[in-house]
Amino acid sequence: MEKRGLKYHRGRLGEALREEIETLVEGELADPRIGLVGVTAVHVADDGRSAQVLVDVDGDDEEAERSLEGLLAAKEYIRHELVERLRLRRAPELYFRLDRSEREKARVEELLARAKKRMMKPRARSGQKKA
Repeated sequence: MEKRGLKYHRGRLGEALREEIETLVEGELADPRIGLVGVTAVHVADDGRSAQVLVDVDGDDEEAERSLEGLLAAKEYIRHELVERLRLRRAPELYFRLDRSEREKARVEELLARAKKRMMKPRARSGQKKA
């Protein structure tokens, strides 16, 4: 059973890492491969040695791949900055992953809206026949 304090610490660490990584990516990295990237979440592993960084990239899949390549190239610089800014003994190993949840959410909402329209049309037609 996991200790509550440790879980709380990992959550705070993940949020601090997300804020700092987002600041670095938005303003300090000059790699032309990195486009409009937002850091949506950071999930720190149980042992604290690694972290998954979920990023959302504006643009198509090709631009997303280029941005991930740029982030991968800047990974050691980002880790070094995290150690200095957050005063960590050792920064976790960073693994950048593409976060498509917002796009998938929008797609599901669009499909639900379409289904709702289709459900409303037959009722409107049947109401017209009765009247």
